[in-house]
Amino acid sequence: INSQISLELYASYVYLSMAFYFDRDDVALKNFAQFFLRQSREETEHAEKLMQLQNQRGGRIRLRDIKKPDRDDWESGLEAMECALHLEKSVNQSLLDLHQLATDKNDAHLCDFLESHYLHEQVKSIKELGGYVTNLRKMRAPEDGMAEYLFDKPWWLNWSES
Repeated sequence: INSQISLELYASYVYLSMAFYFDRDDVALKNFAQFFLRQSREETEHAEKLMQLQNQRGGRIRLRDIKKPDRDDWESGLEAMECALHLEKSVNQSLLDLHQLATDKNDAHLCDFLESHYLHEQVKSIKELGGYVTNLRKMRAPEDGMAEYLFDKPWWLNWSES
């Protein structure tokens, strides 16, 4: 559980980096920034939920150093979305590994917790990000700067919340 907490905090840190990159005055893609900030907060909530679980079960939280994101400059919306998709797939695999460990140890409570709070949400996130990546590629981003500008319009941000 402690490893998963660290991974969720790392994901939050990466999304925070993305959010404030797209919020810069020389990038100015407000809805990308808001989307990634929301993702960061969601990952932080995931870590906190796991910490609460660890405490409820009498375990001990062992926080680790959180690695810096691999980059500070995200180049384009497409590149950031591709990185986000890869990150979500990594988080998903880690959750599946934790679920398998819980299954092997006959820990039905942890299995149920992961299924109820994480696994379905991860699949939904991966599908959503995959759709964004596909649409940005179809729009020929980043070769066409207009593609990111159009994609940054509020329609997709509102659509993703429904």
